[in-house]
Parts: sequence; C-alpha cells; structure tokens
Amino acid sequence: MTMTQESRTAVAEDVEHVDVLVVGAGISGIGAGYHLLTQRPGTSFVILDALEGHGGTWWTHRFPGVRSDSDLFTFGYRFKPWRGPSIATSEEILAYLDEVVAENGLDRHIRYRHQVTSASWSTDDRRWTVEVTRGDTGEQLQFTTGFLWMCQGYYKHGEPYRPQWPGMDRFRGVVVHPQQWPEDLDHAGKKVVVIGSGATAATVVPAMAETAAHVTMLQRSPTYFIARPKTHELATTLRALDVPEEWTHEILRRQHIAEFNELARMSYEAPDELRTFLMESMRPQLPEGYDIEKHFTPTYRPWQQRIGVLPDGDMFTAIREGRVSVVTDTIETFTENGVQVSSGEVLEADVVVTATGFDLSVFGGIAFTVDDEPVDFPDTVTYRGLMFSGVPNMAYVFGYFRHSWTLRADLIADFVCRLLQHMEEKGSTMVVPTLREDEVDMPRRPWVDPENFNPGYLARSMHLMPKQGDREPWMHLHEYYEEKDILPVADLDDGTLVYK
Repeated sequence: MTMTQESRTAVAEDVEHVDVLVVGAGISGIGAGYHLLTQRPGTSFVILDALEGHGGTWWTHRFPGVRSDSDLFTFGYRFKPWRGPSIATSEEILAYLDEVVAENGLDRHIRYRHQVTSASWSTDDRRWTVEVTRGDTGEQLQFTTGFLWMCQGYYKHGEPYRPQWPGMDRFRGVVVHPQQWPEDLDHAGKKVVVIGSGATAATVVPAMAETAAHVTMLQRSPTYFIARPKTHELATTLRALDVPEEWTHEILRRQHIAEFNELARMSYEAPDELRTFLMESMRPQLPEGYDIEKHFTPTYRPWQQRIGVLPDGDMFTAIREGRVSVVTDTIETFTENGVQVSSGEVLEADVVVTATGFDLSVFGGIAFTVDDEPVDFPDTVTYRGLMFSGVPNMAYVFGYFRHSWTLRADLIADFVCRLLQHMEEKGSTMVVPTLREDEVDMPRRPWVDPENFNPGYLARSMHLMPKQGDREPWMHLHEYYEEKDILPVADLDDGTLVYK
C-alpha cells in the first residue's frame, strides 16, 4: 500500500497530492527523482523548481568559463558513468543532467517556474500542504504530500551577495556579479578588475583574460589553489584500453575519494605539512620570484575553506604570461575609472566583476509550520544533518564541503528511500526525529564548527541554521569517509525516530 492510499483525508480536486514532493531540480532533486523511481517504484512524486530549467547552479550561472570545481567522477552520480574530462564546463554538466532526466523519464515529474512559498504540516491529516506560486502566470497553486524532500541547494539563486563600497555610484564602467551575468557584456580588449579570490574568481579570471586587455584579481585575502589536469591521465589510459565506462567511472571515483580523504586527514593531523605541499606545488607554476607568501598564502589552515582547483593551472599560466595580475589589498573607494585600494594604487577598469560570493538559502526561504506553529530552525537539532527534531516527514540535502556535493546526495537518497520503506512496513504515516530523555539537555553546537569550515556565506548565516548535538545521531558529519559506512546502516529503530 502506498502512502497516498493511506492518507487520512480526501484531497480537494484542485489540489494535487503526491507521496513525495521534492523541492529543487538541481543535482540533488534530479538524483532524488532517480532513486525514487528505482528504489521505490510505485511511489508518486513531483519535483518543483523555481527556475526555468533543471540543473540548479548550472542553470543559473552563465559567466565566462563557468565549470566545476570538483572532479566529475565524484560530482557525477554513482549510477551514471561520467564519460567526459575530470573538470567539466557548465555545458558538459548540463548535457549530462539532460541525459539523466531523459533516460529516466524525469521530465514528466518536474514542474518548472514553481516557487514554493510555504509548507504546513498537519498531524491530523498526516500531510504537508505546500503553497506554490507559478513564476510564468502568477497563479497560486497548492500541493499536498506525505513526505517533503528539500533539495533546493544552499544559496539564493536570485539574490547574490553584493557588498557596497564607497564611490560605486561614480564609477563610469560596468559592475557585474557573476550570478547575474548579462548576455550582452563584451569585455574584449577591456581592462577588468575581478573582486574576490574564491572558486568563481578563479574561474572567471583566466576565462576573461583570453580576450580582455588585462585582468586584475583584487583579493582581500588569499585562497589556497591546486592545479589539476582537465583530463585525468588514468582515465585516458583506461579508455584507450576499451575498459568499460562503468569500470573507469568507479576506478576514478575511488581514486579521487581517496585523494581528498588524504587531504582532509592532513588538514587535521598535519596542517603545516599540507600548507607546505600546497605552497610548493604552486611555486614552479608562477613567475620566478613571485610573492607567493603575499598573494597565495592564506591565514587559515588548509581546508577551513575550499581549496580552489585550477584546471591545467590556467590562472597560473595567465599570470606567467602577464595577462593577469593579483593585488592583495582592501578597497578604499571606487573612482570614475576604477578601484582605489588602501595602498593608494588605482586599478583602472572598464568592467568590475564582484565575485564576492552568495548568501545561504536557509530552506529556500520557505515559511514552515507544524500544526499551525511556525518552525524556528535554529531551535531544532539536526538528525544526521538531514532531518530535524520536531519536524515530521521531511528530509534535507546539504552536501559535503570538501568532497563533491553529489556523494552525500546519493547517500541521503538511499537513506530516505530506506526510511520510506521502513515506514510502510511499520504501517506508519509519520516519523519525527525526537530527542531522548538523556539528550534533551546535551550541549548544542553550531551547524558547522567554524574551526572546521568557515567561508563567508556560512559565517553570515550560521545563526539561521539548525544546531547539532555532541553525539550521534544528532551530529552533522562533514566528511564522506566518516559517513559512507554509517548512514547506510543507521538504526531506524534506536528511539530517536518516533513513528506514528
């Protein structure tokens, strides 16, 4: 018997009811749809997305050079071999997602331009009522569902983080944020200043430098970078030997996982050694005598923020060739013709790119209530980083910081499908993560320990996120090597999940 058949009340004819409602048609939402089809055949579901197409990040971002900053053998799904280069462009990733959607008939489950605005749980009815606004027509729709699966990603697609600096109103050039890149922007032959030094800046700087007169990367503080080949040598070898793509995918996937596990381990156990390794790997790729200590040596330990990946060391090449400069300083003011930094130097610019990051999307900005009481997520405690105390029948996908997002999306999908099966076998229509008596007063910790990982978007929004406890299952594990053997066998009847 499906959850729909067990529903306690009739559904109005103009309200669509599904067993599972997935919010978001990006990497996580598409994966959720696949796993529901293959692990829960017969379960009805719909995937809602506010954008005009699937792909999430890869649909939103259109800036020059947009690409992955993770290897695609782990960023790709475990169920579909990645056949392209290790580091891929947005177009290649979207084509891969198109194939997943088409091959599995997911297009009939996805509703585009459907913005979820609120979600209300009723214990009496054992269902969520979800309010939706159609972006194309303005029509107000309503869906009901037995289980809500939040796959909306982790940042606000329509609202990038835009710091304001003195003098911006008098700058005579163009200021653009990568998240809202204008299609008609022509930077060929122009002087460009890119503010920022994270993954986006590391992507857009060498891409714009191909045709710009010159590009300056202006950073307040440096980022760790590591050069990696676009095409993995082992992948080339295996494909030349006609090794099946499924084998190549799994072999490369395991190699990349092992490599990043080792980097994560070193960041805890031997941070100075890892720092030296990163510095020395960069030194020969930069001009002789380059001030690497000033421009490429962060104050934080490696992996407290993401290590930027440079395909074939493209940004280092652009620096060596004189097409790119790096300035490490703070902004004093914009001028009519550029940006003046605190040293007094004026960086002339026709175009300024504010690669300043994004703001965290806390549950998609959706207003949640449980039995007419608003849910204040900072007052909740997370169950394994994917459910929340007192919030029934809801799962949330938040990927890994250091490993590829998709690794955790796949693990969570397995867990959710197993949980749905367990509920069905128990005859339950409701599951609520609930603190046991001896856990009610346990210490509360932030969603992410800033000593572990502390990028700006998290620091700005940590107060809006749920807490975690000091013991399992009330912890949010951040490493794949920690979670890959725990989540698949997590006890669903240990008393922390209360079924009704």
